[in-house]
Amino acid sequence: MGWAGWGAGPSGAGAAGGPSRGFLWLALLGSLAVGVVTAADRRWPAALAAGAGVVYFALRLFGGFGRRSQ
Repeated sequence: MGWAGWGAGPSGAGAAGGPSRGFLWLALLGSLAVGVVTAADRRWPAALAAGAGVVYFALRLFGGFGRRSQ
């Protein structure tokens, strides 16, 4: 049984196949930008959280995590 998405029922957020590659690129680059800015300000907890976002979105984008890896 496949992933049904975040919402309940067949019309959940993942019912249409998950996020697009364009969205994943945008999220990856946005997380990277936030990570660089917060690291430059020496706000390490925020920089680490943004870094985790970079890793997550890179894994989703390049097939290491999510629907494409199954």
